[in-house]
Amino acid sequence: MEQGSRERPCSRSPEGSASSLTGAKPSLSGAIRAALLTADPRSKAMAAREVARNWRLGKLDFAFDVPMPDKPAWPAAPQLLDPRNMPRRGKGGSEKGRLALWHALAHIEFVAIDLALDMAGRFGGEMGKDFVDDFLAVAADEAMHFALLDRKLRKLSSHYGALPAHAGLWETAERTSHDVAARLAIVPMVLEARGLDVTPATLQRVESQGDKDGAKILGRILDDEIRHVAIGTKHFVAVCGKTGESPEKRWKSLVREHFRGGLKAPFNDSARNAAGLSRDFYAELAS
Repeated sequence: MEQGSRERPCSRSPEGSASSLTGAKPSLSGAIRAALLTADPRSKAMAAREVARNWRLGKLDFAFDVPMPDKPAWPAAPQLLDPRNMPRRGKGGSEKGRLALWHALAHIEFVAIDLALDMAGRFGGEMGKDFVDDFLAVAADEAMHFALLDRKLRKLSSHYGALPAHAGLWETAERTSHDVAARLAIVPMVLEARGLDVTPATLQRVESQGDKDGAKILGRILDDEIRHVAIGTKHFVAVCGKTGESPEKRWKSLVREHFRGGLKAPFNDSARNAAGLSRDFYAELAS
């Protein structure tokens, strides 16, 4: 996919500028941008894991000398449809329904790789190394999730791209590209938190169909999602702490402004609470 023409101006951390000028290490932002602009799904997953690994091993300079693209590169398939035009999946009991379920999950995790990479690359300069540590770890998790789901599809004699997919997942990134608080409020604290609500029921349904392999994948994703929501909540609360704002009030304001569609019950209160997202945040906004 052709990238957009408008990009967030780059910023440079004083901490990383000296080593960047000497060329001792590749810049972190350059490595993240390259991963975002990798279109092939398997290659993007490997690139995300490599960026996370190289950052963890100290092979990348904490420098933000190139901007993030407005849009990541994506493959020609799947065809991306408006959510209103997506075919209904049903409950996944038929072979067609099962394929649709696993394909939809694979697409969510594929886009989640880009969301986590963009979070680190777009806001890491202002937020610091702990923030980068966390969201590159999230990107590596999402890449692993995608790899597991891609393998699952191939076991079912299908592949990622075989079915149409939801076109709206990146829109939240575009609407919140200007504000780290808004991005944290919507991506981990709404979108990933929704995964905490719906994944247990999907896992139970998959188990009831005798799909032990699928249930194991969903269990792994659910465990990781709790940690991802906790990471987002932690950094959101920290941002609010710098300005003296109430995290709950600020979150509600940002959700009303940037999230299209209400928060839908039922909620997995225990998983949300384990991630630091108490009902004080979301109960008032439930539709």
